[in-house]
Amino acid sequence: MRHASPIAADSTGTVLHLGPALAVAIVLLAIAAAVVLWLGRTGHHWAALWASTRGGVQLALLALIIGLVVHNLWATAGFIVLMAAIAAITATSRITRTRPTLHAIGVVALAVCAAPIALVLVLIPAGVLPANGLALIPTAGILMGNAMNTASLTGRRANDELLGRAGEVEAALSLGFVQYEARMEVCREAAATALVPSLDQTRTVGLVTIPGAFVGMVLGGASPAEAAIMQLFVLVGILAVAGVSLVAVTALVARGDLYSAVGRVPRTSS
Repeated sequence: MRHASPIAADSTGTVLHLGPALAVAIVLLAIAAAVVLWLGRTGHHWAALWASTRGGVQLALLALIIGLVVHNLWATAGFIVLMAAIAAITATSRITRTRPTLHAIGVVALAVCAAPIALVLVLIPAGVLPANGLALIPTAGILMGNAMNTASLTGRRANDELLGRAGEVEAALSLGFVQYEARMEVCREAAATALVPSLDQTRTVGLVTIPGAFVGMVLGGASPAEAAIMQLFVLVGILAVAGVSLVAVTALVARGDLYSAVGRVPRTSS
């Protein structure tokens, strides 16, 4: 027999009370974020409003689509492929800071989506992950989303480092390094900082943050121990796919396959 959840929730099983007050709170929070960014002259105030609006619309559509596809494995697979395509395009545009080419999208898709999809495909026959949309879509989405974020940060930081330290690359070439090795020596350390958010999230779980997956499982009737095990799987899985994304994108930038429109890094000829 399951014990009652120790986390306070209303009759709908949610932490927050759904209603007009919540909608107003969301709008005010989005406006507050934009105002703070405007006062700080960050240049991102309109981006914050647009991201909040777009996120609301996309979540509403997601709620509708999930109900249609979760009961059909082929539809679920198609939706995961769509998520993968959007993740690849988003990460590529962030790295190149311009409209990405099909070649760039393709190589980033491998770096961002191959590991999450492979992990999901392995966990299904292993009996860890149920073969249904309610399990596959959130799991694949969480893994690909974090791999996408890591890829974006990795690519931008690696390209910025190569631009700012171009003289060091030239010095390494004069010492006999090939272009790939010279660039890796310069950009590897800066690119590796892209993994810090995932590392910190895992280090501080339960101490600073109580993740949504943990709260959701407890509210759904799972024991705290079961929720903790599931959350640990999610965090370690994120570290694994983010690590693959980090290493792959760093190598692609060093090769010249993913240059930034801000200070182009030419394709290697060696």
